[in-house]
Amino acid sequence: MKTIYLASKSPRRKELLRQIGVPFELLPLREFPVDRRDVDESPLPGEAPVDYVRRIARIKAEAAGRIMTSRRLPQRLVLAADTTVTLDGEIFGKPADAADAARMLKRFSAATHQVLTAVAVSDGREMKESLSVSEVTFRKLTDAEIQTYVAGGEPLDKAGAYAIQGKAAVFVSHLAGSFSGVVGLPIAETWQLLREFDPS
Repeated sequence: MKTIYLASKSPRRKELLRQIGVPFELLPLREFPVDRRDVDESPLPGEAPVDYVRRIARIKAEAAGRIMTSRRLPQRLVLAADTTVTLDGEIFGKPADAADAARMLKRFSAATHQVLTAVAVSDGREMKESLSVSEVTFRKLTDAEIQTYVAGGEPLDKAGAYAIQGKAAVFVSHLAGSFSGVVGLPIAETWQLLREFDPS
């Protein structure tokens, strides 16, 4: 498979692409504030979580495509993704601070939430996308467990305030769906999208 651009700085997404042997170069949007035209990740009023995560993945891919063109970089496929967590229709993005992280984890305690990861791939003319939906059930968490986890810093840059591949694995009593999708990049869906553009 030919080298692609990954519009993300996420170490999880980088590792998952390496796992399936996809060569990539980073095209992180935050390093090009002029070209990215401010990718606003705020949900729109009344926007459903599924619509939200699909929209953000698309606009990230579009912004990365503009960067590729404006900087006259070699033309390659661009891959972007977005992950969000939802429970009872509420969107849980990255926590604003430790208190916000604790609030999210308390909501997930003894409950089942959904993790949505949208993937968008563009060749500059056409964009294709896919959505991974997984259900994650947390066992009942104590306040002490939540505080200890938050104090460790792991949840502060994660959608839903936890990393299933990290210490929060001990919170999960059941997973239905894609583990890699919960981590941040669903492998099966991503591979299929890339093969649609590059079947070699």
